[in-house]
Amino acid sequence: MLIPPPHEHPAPPGEPRLTLTGITKRYPGVVANADVSLSVMPGEIHAVLGENGAGKSTLMKVIYGSIQADEGEIQWNGRQISIANPAAARALGIGMVFQHFSLFETLNVTENIALALDEPFDLEALAVRVKTVSEKYGLPLDPQRLVHSLSVGERQRVEIVRCLLQDPKLLILDEPTSVLTPQAVRKLFETLKQLASEGVSILYISHKLHEIQELCDSATVMRGGRVTGHCNPREETPASMARMMIGRELPVCVSAEYSGEVGTAFEVRNLSLASEDPFGVSLSEINLSVARGEIVGIAGISGNGQAELLAALSGEATVRDDAVLLGDKPVGALDAGQRRDLGLCFVPEERLGRGAVPNMPLSWNAMLTAHRQSGMKKFGLLDFAAARDFARRCIERFDVRCNGEQSVARSLSGGNLQKFIVGREIMQTPKVMIVAQPTWGVDVGASAFLRQTLIDLSRSGVGVLVISEELDELFEISDRIAVIAGGRLSKAIPKNMTDAEGIGLLMAGPQAGQDKEAA
Repeated sequence: MLIPPPHEHPAPPGEPRLTLTGITKRYPGVVANADVSLSVMPGEIHAVLGENGAGKSTLMKVIYGSIQADEGEIQWNGRQISIANPAAARALGIGMVFQHFSLFETLNVTENIALALDEPFDLEALAVRVKTVSEKYGLPLDPQRLVHSLSVGERQRVEIVRCLLQDPKLLILDEPTSVLTPQAVRKLFETLKQLASEGVSILYISHKLHEIQELCDSATVMRGGRVTGHCNPREETPASMARMMIGRELPVCVSAEYSGEVGTAFEVRNLSLASEDPFGVSLSEINLSVARGEIVGIAGISGNGQAELLAALSGEATVRDDAVLLGDKPVGALDAGQRRDLGLCFVPEERLGRGAVPNMPLSWNAMLTAHRQSGMKKFGLLDFAAARDFARRCIERFDVRCNGEQSVARSLSGGNLQKFIVGREIMQTPKVMIVAQPTWGVDVGASAFLRQTLIDLSRSGVGVLVISEELDELFEISDRIAVIAGGRLSKAIPKNMTDAEGIGLLMAGPQAGQDKEAA
């Protein structure tokens, strides 16, 4: 049965807002949740921790009514309920921001938000609300932007703002800070703490354990679909919480000094590029160099020219020939395939759809870029036996958790698919590797593996360029860091000569720096 919205039936004093008892959800061949129980009090910020595939997302979808549990009981404000669908969840006061977005490409931001509202609305008035709320929470949005023109980070902002507009009594957030500057993260934390002080319960999923330690009152740890522990994050360390999540010590990235042949692996000279997207960002006088054995990181808030820069560097967009050099060879006028022939490998931001074809097996996905490797063709035709062998070796070498090389890409967790895509590119022995958002939405164990993999690749003499919105990641693996803002790229400086606060101010644009000086 469903109950009226929670403001009509508040939780009795001392009663949990949400209680799950014995939640079990089975799929063919796998138990996603097994006898899961947890409770969340009014005003509590409760973390749910676990690796990719631990069952967190399934559990959140049960709470939000997206899927139905096979067994178990849900209580809301002390009353047993059955949540038939997301509309019923929203009627109760449950809001959720999914890690994987559900937006219509051809509609604008306001129209997408309107579709989720269960009340009459006026688009013009709603657009004003969207702009006001998004700026208040440090997630600025143009209400009239079409979704197809938005970056991944901007789409996440739409999801967060859409949820906050519904005045939830229980707010579920899945990786909400993955594309925010440190300053914006603090603003969001202030907002969440204010919501909690007003009695809003928050379920918070994040792989950033230092955030959980700072923000959350309690945490439930999941592994293999089961609850394996509870803790008070403020009494733990990120390392101890990581051990609870993965059952072992978290690997620590080790970065040795490069001692191989010196020289420039990749260079960009005075690159300007007008965006073909009317809502895009044009590039202006970009200069950048990446040496052999070096990792250069580029930080920035989504929508500041990253997509245009990646297109120009990968060859998806051609530019002036001498604007991009691979070693000492001008390649700006070459397309993506021609640049790959010369040793430039590329990992795009979007795993499914660009990095891999969702319904294709891994062996076929290996062929997408590795078909040019020796032994992958026979009599001018693709050799599928060689592709299967290549995929098997990639799965083994990069610890990809799957059911073999015939597993379709969409069946893998985000972290495992990313390990396969990165591994596929590394096995092509690149001279230069460009990687976008290498660990976005990836759990701590897989993130550590991928970061160490990129460090090791660079120290073998490869020039590595990483574009990421994860500042912690850039400071962990980069030798130098630059910032892109408004289509302009700052000078890359050694990471030991700056900090997250300084980089965050550059990410926010010149106005932020002026404000700080004025203060």
